[in-house]
Amino acid sequence: MGKRSSHGALALRLAETGSAGTVAKWSPLAGPDANREQGYLRRVRPQSDGQRQLMAAIEHHSLTIALGPAGTGKTYLAVSAAVAALEAGEVGRIVLTRPAVEAGERLGYLPGDIGEKLAPYLRPLNDALNERLGGRRVKQLMTEGAIEIAPIAYMRGRTNNAFIVIDEAQNCTYGQIKMMLTRLGWHSTMVVTGDPDQSDLLDGLSGLAQIARRLDPIADIAVVRLAEADIVRHSLVAEMPMVL
Repeated sequence: MGKRSSHGALALRLAETGSAGTVAKWSPLAGPDANREQGYLRRVRPQSDGQRQLMAAIEHHSLTIALGPAGTGKTYLAVSAAVAALEAGEVGRIVLTRPAVEAGERLGYLPGDIGEKLAPYLRPLNDALNERLGGRRVKQLMTEGAIEIAPIAYMRGRTNNAFIVIDEAQNCTYGQIKMMLTRLGWHSTMVVTGDPDQSDLLDGLSGLAQIARRLDPIADIAVVRLAEADIVRHSLVAEMPMVL
């Protein structure tokens, strides 16, 4: 322990034990957690009725479609559910995907390998994972293949024993979403998130709203529609969609 650190704690320990030898290896974390990463992890709790409905739908359905404006927690809740399922051993891996579509502007050719080129598009998914698991744990799981993050264009083949999150699905065509939905394999869960009112595709190309409308009558598929009341960002974010 450093000479200038935790003098009060050291004095207390000395008073209790009567010697300095017993505090040489003292750590604020005791037992098997002494060397664990100090990552940020908390229990996710719904902040609105809509979020509560979404969490329940993900828990009880193999396929959930979450529609709603930005800031309603669609992606975060989906990723949190995926992490919980992986940590509980309910699935063998997590697959996170989103379309590589620019928001109204073209960036041109990006430098680097394919991973570096796609990093800006997949950053929000990485951020959600890092917040739930910590950066070191995420890197370890990605190296082991337990977490896969890829654009829609690379998602082929069935996904058995996996938790799949399709984010920003409003930027997918009808054919792309159909392709992804048919990748659902055995012992897997899939969550599709998006805001049909914020598509970066040309008018009429987004297939999210049509897919949700067609699948809504199927009892084993949950379609959850979040609203402005479910927005958990700045209060202005909840007011702007009504006038913009």
